Amino acid sequence: MNFISDELDTYVTNHSENEPELLAQLNKETHQKILQPRMLSGHFQGRVLSMLSKIIHPNNILEIGTYTGYATLCLAEGLAKNGTIDTIDNEEELVDFQRNYFDKTNWANQITQHLGDALAIIPTLNKKYDLVFIDADKENYINYFHLIVPMMNKGGIILSDNVLWSGKVLEEVKQGDITTQILLEYNQILKDDVRVETVLLPIRDGLTVSRVI
Repeated sequence: MNFISDELDTYVTNHSENEPELLAQLNKETHQKILQPRMLSGHFQGRVLSMLSKIIHPNNILEIGTYTGYATLCLAEGLAKNGTIDTIDNEEELVDFQRNYFDKTNWANQITQHLGDALAIIPTLNKKYDLVFIDADKENYINYFHLIVPMMNKGGIILSDNVLWSGKVLEEVKQGDITTQILLEYNQILKDDVRVETVLLPIRDGLTVSRVI
């Protein structure tokens, strides 16, 4: 579902920062070679992620769901000088694709790829995070959130992607549609949990910004 018209979307994109050349290449190659390219953050949302990261200037970033690494590199633009990114994905065939692009940047040595089950990996990360981006299997969003909150620095930001789920959050949930039901519960948790304050932005497929209090 498009929440704004194609014309307005084009205007918004054209009046935001330009997409960096390397990310434009990554975008193009993802669409040419990788299944489900719509999972890519893309130009406009990528610039939003970059801007938020630059504002936060995080020392440590955690990304759950690397895909081809587009959002990873957008978030890296705001890293503190000696900052780190831990990015987790369970798709082994994408590891080399990601690393090829990571190695073309100044952040190559600051990005650590983790392959496997995020629920198992997250508890092993002995860090406090300033910025987390959740963009993986929606069925585990609630589990990720509860794992992550204790690992956040006060004032840290949790970004959650796809929380509008193509508008399905406004529709009657179909029988067996576990994903939509969990996203509805997740959105309510973010609204009610006293550990965070939240604003849901109707950007692309919905992006929630939650600040740890």
